[in-house]
Amino acid sequence: MRLFWKREPVEWLVVGLGNPGPEYAETRHNVGFRVVDALAARAGVKFCKPQTYMNRSGEAVAPLARRYKVPPERIIVVHDELDLPEGRIKVRLGGNENGHNGLKSVSECLGTRDYIRVRVGIGRPPAGTGVADWVLGTGGPIAGAPEAVRAILEEGFATAQSHINARK
Repeated sequence: MRLFWKREPVEWLVVGLGNPGPEYAETRHNVGFRVVDALAARAGVKFCKPQTYMNRSGEAVAPLARRYKVPPERIIVVHDELDLPEGRIKVRLGGNENGHNGLKSVSECLGTRDYIRVRVGIGRPPAGTGVADWVLGTGGPIAGAPEAVRAILEEGFATAQSHINARK
């Protein structure tokens, strides 16, 4: 999990889901990390990189949200999404975790599902490839995802959602 915030006081908490360590850096499961890395590089800022694994993401997110008094509707979680074609970006507020263990952990630790998600499509695995092997394989383009986060921060969720979700 990698975290980024604009300035003090913290207005937003932007979280990229992933697993720590170089062996996971370019995997589909780590598109959230790569998006947050891209945002931080563009902004010229440093950010916290907790060493929790994907399935325990909430253990890092919830304490930071409480510490900086960031309400759930101002938390943006960027994650890989099997149910979207590779490279497709969608945003939504709340909803089901669709079996994503990182999202399950965040929801459980925050005590709500009502946070913003930037869903980065990685597509479904081909026949004969298991989901775990697929998400831990290399790939997962992030084009458009950093811009989606910036749009939410600059334009507000509703406006950004209507523009981003309408794209093909």
